[in-house]
Amino acid sequence: MSTTDHAVREESKRKTVIGNILRGSLGNMVEWYDFYSFTVFGTYFASVFFASGSEDGDLLGVLGVFAAGFVMRPVGSWFFGRYADRNGRRAALTVSVLLMAGGSLLIAVAPGVDTIGVGATLILFLARLLQGFSVGGEYGTSATYMSEMATRNRRGFYSSFQYVTLVSGQVLALVLQIILQAVLTDAQLHDWGWRIPFVIGAAAAVTVMWLRRGMVESVPKEQMDAARNAAKGEAAPGTMRLLRQYWKPFLVVIGLTMGGTVAFYTFTSYMQILMLGTLHNKSTVTTVNFFALLIFMVLQPVYGAISDRIGRKPLLLWFGIGGVLLTWPIMTALSNTTSALASFGLMMAALLIVLGYTSINALVKSEIFPRSIRALGVGLGYGIANAAFGGTAPYIGKALHNAGADGVFFSYVTACIAVSLATYIWAFSNKGATHLDLEEGAAFERR
Repeated sequence: MSTTDHAVREESKRKTVIGNILRGSLGNMVEWYDFYSFTVFGTYFASVFFASGSEDGDLLGVLGVFAAGFVMRPVGSWFFGRYADRNGRRAALTVSVLLMAGGSLLIAVAPGVDTIGVGATLILFLARLLQGFSVGGEYGTSATYMSEMATRNRRGFYSSFQYVTLVSGQVLALVLQIILQAVLTDAQLHDWGWRIPFVIGAAAAVTVMWLRRGMVESVPKEQMDAARNAAKGEAAPGTMRLLRQYWKPFLVVIGLTMGGTVAFYTFTSYMQILMLGTLHNKSTVTTVNFFALLIFMVLQPVYGAISDRIGRKPLLLWFGIGGVLLTWPIMTALSNTTSALASFGLMMAALLIVLGYTSINALVKSEIFPRSIRALGVGLGYGIANAAFGGTAPYIGKALHNAGADGVFFSYVTACIAVSLATYIWAFSNKGATHLDLEEGAAFERR
């Protein structure tokens, strides 16, 4: 693409970037609100769908279903990534949020084991698989869309809003939990109050589906035509045949994501479960998590803007080195403190480290693939890493905690981050030319 073409596209983006980022962000927020509500309210509905005879056993069952949902993430990433590369980002994002609405509504109306026995557990499992399929498509497609729609010298800033909205979904789920804990009794929350967030999530998803129809498409018509008219056996846009030509960046995505996703789910989803065993008060744990995640959310674009100045690699190294050195001491201290203030400080310290990954990971992955295979490459690599490592982290952490082997889990998280650190060191050069630079203009001035 010529310099003149880049200038024209850049000017067009400046006029529409905020509106399109907001439309994409709102959908991402609803997707993750629905997804995170499952763990936030899991302690309340665990006994509705499981009958193990113990609170810990029921909660472990919920975490098992939570992890099972991640099995569908690669499937959703493959389906929607292929669809987005062949039919456009807007169409894929619209369908994915509709499916999330269906999964949430199914959970909201599902009967319990007292009514239909093991069938209740099966319904919960199927609903979670549908949500996992939906979110698998959401991540890769929204990551590519936001990176493609961002102006060239602010890609880090704008792309960071993927995790702003992702975390905002978690924060909204916690806000709703705080409100429900204030207006309903504990018995009411366990009986029927836990259904409210899933009803709200389903309604919000339908609203966002309507909003997303007005998004500007970032895939050129030529690519969609090429995908439809490709000859049999041709390496067309959005196909696995084409992805095989980019197997190296695909493996980089898996290695890059492995430590980041384990750390993210450990320091967000599992953190609430760990604190329940040390602080022994659900309201206090919810409040601690709310304020920590609120700050975490606000700082995403700050870190993203920093990457626009100093490059992406320094932030990745900040996470990798900090995670390897400090995961064990932070988690050990957290598991031994009964102070809410100390728990907040330790959780915040962990999240400040993870910010080096979350703020720019979507952009870094998008930069290493060409547009014709970007959604599939980013989404599928991320989905595989999440299924294998991210979604299982809370379950592994809880199971090892019950077995009195917290140290094993802390070592596991540290090892996963170490693998990603090696990927950051060997696979990335700071401020190097990327596929996005060639398509949309260089992000950094080069001498």
